[in-house]
Amino acid sequence: MRTKRIVQCLTIFASLTTMMPTAQAVPITFNTALAISEEEWLVRQQLIIAKVHDDPTLLGREFDALTSVSVAGYGLTKDLAIFGILPYAHKTLKTPAGTRSTSGFGDAKVFARYTLYQNDAPGQTFRISPFLGVELPTGENRATDNLGLIPVPVQAGSGSWDMFGGLVMTYGTTDWQVDSSVSYQDNSKADGVEIGNVFKADLSLQYRLWPTELTDDVNGFLFGILEANFIHEDKTEIGSVANLDSGGTTLFLSPGLQYATKDWIAEASVQIPVYQNLGGTRLEKDYIARASVRFNF
Repeated sequence: MRTKRIVQCLTIFASLTTMMPTAQAVPITFNTALAISEEEWLVRQQLIIAKVHDDPTLLGREFDALTSVSVAGYGLTKDLAIFGILPYAHKTLKTPAGTRSTSGFGDAKVFARYTLYQNDAPGQTFRISPFLGVELPTGENRATDNLGLIPVPVQAGSGSWDMFGGLVMTYGTTDWQVDSSVSYQDNSKADGVEIGNVFKADLSLQYRLWPTELTDDVNGFLFGILEANFIHEDKTEIGSVANLDSGGTTLFLSPGLQYATKDWIAEASVQIPVYQNLGGTRLEKDYIARASVRFNF
């Protein structure tokens, strides 16, 4: 009986190890180091709702953004994958002078991720993956309305070609997984405006909530997720003069839920700012809510 139980456990572990790249949990707010299999596609559709408000002692401004983000990834080899990201957003800024808004495609991103280090064992994996890419000026950055040129944060795009890169690490077991990432985006000038460079550091913990016990007929997993997102933005320069109402530092905590199978993932989270030190009269964030689905095929 004991021998039969040991064999059953080994069978489950072997199965889960095989499923690891596609059925394991992944971060919701940033990338993972888990590989895409060679000649496999990953498609993700994400809906993001951002709510931003003004200091009540100031002008009572409000900013809302509803963004649909389409992501496609393809495994060129077992270690190298390429990704494309295209957002479509509707942004609205309410001020005492009137409402400013834009709708349209934003700046697309294309990047490559390479699995530099991989160590797999029964029921666990550890990966280190650098990534490098470019943000393309596909979004409109000179939109106007009856009040003139629309403010930079409300524009759909930046108008500039911007390089970005970073490193992501993943350690996962059959019960839990930890992902961490650091990245930097170097923004260039377009039409006299240079949006501040951005540094990000992210951490994600995913813990299996269900099933509480593993069996050989496991088809999916429900994970509880808690993420931390640190973002520092340099000040935007307009005509080589720093805009004092830009830049700053924000720290988010992001609780979420995720259901993962071998072929698809459904997930949702809310980014809650726990620390904000923003430039001048820059609007403070209330929350950023995310919901998305991913498919592997």
